[in-house]
Amino acid sequence: MSRLPESFLWGGAIAANQAEGAWQEGGKGPSLMDVATAGSKTEKRHFTPGIQEGVYYPNHDAIDFYHRFEGDLDLFAEMGFRCFRTSIAWTRLFPHGDEDEPNAEGLAFYDRLIDGMVSRGIEPVITISHYEMPLYLVKEYGGWANRKLIDFYLNLCRTIFTRYRGKVRYWMTFNEINSTVLMPEIAGVLDRTRDDFRQRSLQAAHNQYVASARAVLMAHRIDPENKVGCMVLTLPRYPMTAKPEEVQLAEQEMRFNTFAFSDIQARGHYPYYVRAKARREGWKIDIQPGDLEDMAAGPVDFIGFSYYSSSVSTVDKSAEKARGNVLSGEKNPYIPTSEWGWQIDPQGLRYMLNRFYERYEKPCFVVENGLGAVDTIEEDGSINDDYRIAYLREHIKAVKQAVLEDGVDVIGYTPWGCIDLVSAGTGEMSKRYGFVYVDRDDKGEGTLERRRKKSFWWYKHVIETNGEEL
Repeated sequence: MSRLPESFLWGGAIAANQAEGAWQEGGKGPSLMDVATAGSKTEKRHFTPGIQEGVYYPNHDAIDFYHRFEGDLDLFAEMGFRCFRTSIAWTRLFPHGDEDEPNAEGLAFYDRLIDGMVSRGIEPVITISHYEMPLYLVKEYGGWANRKLIDFYLNLCRTIFTRYRGKVRYWMTFNEINSTVLMPEIAGVLDRTRDDFRQRSLQAAHNQYVASARAVLMAHRIDPENKVGCMVLTLPRYPMTAKPEEVQLAEQEMRFNTFAFSDIQARGHYPYYVRAKARREGWKIDIQPGDLEDMAAGPVDFIGFSYYSSSVSTVDKSAEKARGNVLSGEKNPYIPTSEWGWQIDPQGLRYMLNRFYERYEKPCFVVENGLGAVDTIEEDGSINDDYRIAYLREHIKAVKQAVLEDGVDVIGYTPWGCIDLVSAGTGEMSKRYGFVYVDRDDKGEGTLERRRKKSFWWYKHVIETNGEEL
């Protein structure tokens, strides 16, 4: 193979809760992210018990994709997108999450959105649950630590698998499923002061593994053409030195922060090192009859993952810490960092593609990759984001090396935040990823006007040449 296959899916990615807005329209109920405050570079977002007066919740309006998606899809089609990854807002279909029947207005919205993609020749790639869940399920059931959520989730899956049979082929069950343990709040496990907080986060993860496997089996029954993937946050670690203990430490941290989650979903069982740690630390997970059997029967079809940066592992307690997405290690002195402190390492993407493929020999899908940066509008109205082009160019080169030189099977590449949206980690709009600029600031002010950046035209040419000209 001398070039990427013509079937390679170029596109972009967003999440419903970070883009749609319209948080109280069309019968939608409140989600967990609707009570997430705004943060900053130095201050994390937090979840309030309910909507509080005088508090700004950036996801309430986001970028108003709910009302403006037709124009945004036109922009994606203009760039030549072959696919578009987005997610279903659970509370738009089931406002509380435990209803038997879906909300008709919510279904009508996703009908229009998915039909809009298909009519433009854009393959829908749908994440079923992306960092949001009904707030009611958090308050009344305790989030994913409660096994009842498995059936509520499967009701959502049954609804959308049936509704969009023949229109959607690519699905992912949970976004960055490892965050359920690394950042349990997004699974509705909120109270870190409880003695059983760790135990509840592990139970939440188990319940999601079971739900994911049963969703895979259901998707295949409803439409044998469906391809269902996992989606994991990749946290690659390199040893700081050639010290054997640092090599071992880096591998251990990668296992428990990344591979454990993909191993379970791709291989269908808990790996030996997780079982050993569970015995050693006395984990008590409620595993019901049928759980392990369904996990074994319902492994995912492909490995979806996000990749932004890497870090290093060291036994040196005085080493400088790196910043990153959810969890990071120590700073690597050989690579640069972004304005938000994320380490920029294109070869880490090639490394992870190879690690996943050699581990499972299942197709890989790079469904998030991008650079959060502050963009400036010039006097002539242009936005010259050469820094973003440089970042993406080198990462696409790494994907091509993995495919053309190493032989990795890669389905496609969907850069994160192809249109500016609310940052999941900080709630900022100023941390921009998109090819399309949205006129909105960190206080929620602006016209929401869309504007093409320089990277828009660059990425359009990349897709036109199938990645040959970067």
